[in-house]
Amino acid sequence: MAYADASMLPRHMSALQLLRRSLADNRANLPLYAALVLLGLWAVAVVTWGLPALYLPAVVASPLMVLLLVAISRG
Repeated sequence: MAYADASMLPRHMSALQLLRRSLADNRANLPLYAALVLLGLWAVAVVTWGLPALYLPAVVASPLMVLLLVAISRG
């Protein structure tokens, strides 16, 4: 169920409650929400730890991509 405007939203609901209600009504946006949460967590890590947090996902992704390519090549 989508709200027509912000005046119809209950004033006592937090952002997490609105997100929970949105996910219960429509699961189509779940990948978008998951990507936004991961991007936000990565941004917080970069702000907290700096450059190592910026390049660590690429370091972790390299062996995973090699395994993926081996799995694809084996059929």
